[in-house]
Amino acid sequence: MSPFDAVIPDTMPAGTWGGVAWSAARDLKLALRSKAELGVLLLFYVIVVTLFPLGVGPEPALLRALGPGVLWVAALLTSLLSLPRIFAADFGDGTLEQIALSPFPLPALISGKIGAHWASTGLPLAVASPILGLQFGLRGDELSVLALALLLGTPTLSLLGAVGAALTLGVRAGGGLLALLVLPLYVPILIFGAGAVEAVCVGLSAAPQLSLLGAGLLAAAVGAPMAAAAAVRIALD
Repeated sequence: MSPFDAVIPDTMPAGTWGGVAWSAARDLKLALRSKAELGVLLLFYVIVVTLFPLGVGPEPALLRALGPGVLWVAALLTSLLSLPRIFAADFGDGTLEQIALSPFPLPALISGKIGAHWASTGLPLAVASPILGLQFGLRGDELSVLALALLLGTPTLSLLGAVGAALTLGVRAGGGLLALLVLPLYVPILIFGAGAVEAVCVGLSAAPQLSLLGAGLLAAAVGAPMAAAAAVRIALD
């Protein structure tokens, strides 16, 4: 019996979706055991967003103009801070090597890990964003578009970030290198996400920006798990 057999129940369905389900459930369970870490990430998001109104003053027009960009930059930084935990702990204790030797496709297992990362990091940010957006004087329709844009954009941040996290496994000063690799890829998501809310603010439709965010999510969902799996195999060799 392989080491991986000891952690996968016999009743787990084989195939791609079985691997995604097992990996997502495992990582979500581990994330929920580290509630303090998840709380710190959410608190970081809240603090960064709250500091801007205190720093720029109470001018309503200025706050409303800055709000979408501030909320998106804070979400981007929070996602960046959480990226190392996708693979680092499993790589450090040897679990990632056992996962790579499993009967499930490695891209499927990595897809599950990315999904769990988004559910424990990106989803709470999207849920909290409408409340924090009130500080900037955003209205109901603008808050709705903000939440929708984050729901489309934050999974893409997790997918692209997972590729960077896999490429920097075992590298010294990997955190700085990870930021250099990932931040340029995040720029289009930031532009379209903030642009969707700004379009609603000036009375235009947010459909073009939301469509581009959706297209980016689909493209990343297809390519990122395979790229991350290739990077993980290189790191394990």
